[in-house]
Amino acid sequence: MREVRVSRFVRATPRELRRHLSPTTVVEAEDSFSVRAVDDVDGATLVTAGGGGLQLSLRFESREDGLYYTQEGQDGPFEAMETWVTLARENEGTRLTARSRVSLGLPLAAVTDRVAAWKRRGELNRALDNLAAAVE
Repeated sequence: MREVRVSRFVRATPRELRRHLSPTTVVEAEDSFSVRAVDDVDGATLVTAGGGGLQLSLRFESREDGLYYTQEGQDGPFEAMETWVTLARENEGTRLTARSRVSLGLPLAAVTDRVAAWKRRGELNRALDNLAAAVE
């Protein structure tokens, strides 16, 4: 598995930003898939998302400092993917951070997982940009 991390300062309080931070807004903010269904199951939120001929299920859990989510099952672009989106008070705003671990589960993992991490970094950067734009 490869890990990527992106971060940006947002001119909004963690409380203001948290109001815009939901499983649906995070998936839409990544700008790779569209939300097709949302279900609450056992204290978690399951989001079915799709696009480009692909459909996947993401399991979201609310955390004190943000959200944690993982790809459920074998459907989806990754063999394994988990992501943390966290909020931390900083000066007159918030440090918004997204960290993700990904693996494609393919031969030559040193190369294929690096490509997956590169693509995931782009999704996370778009997500942070779009989430910040919603509150700034």
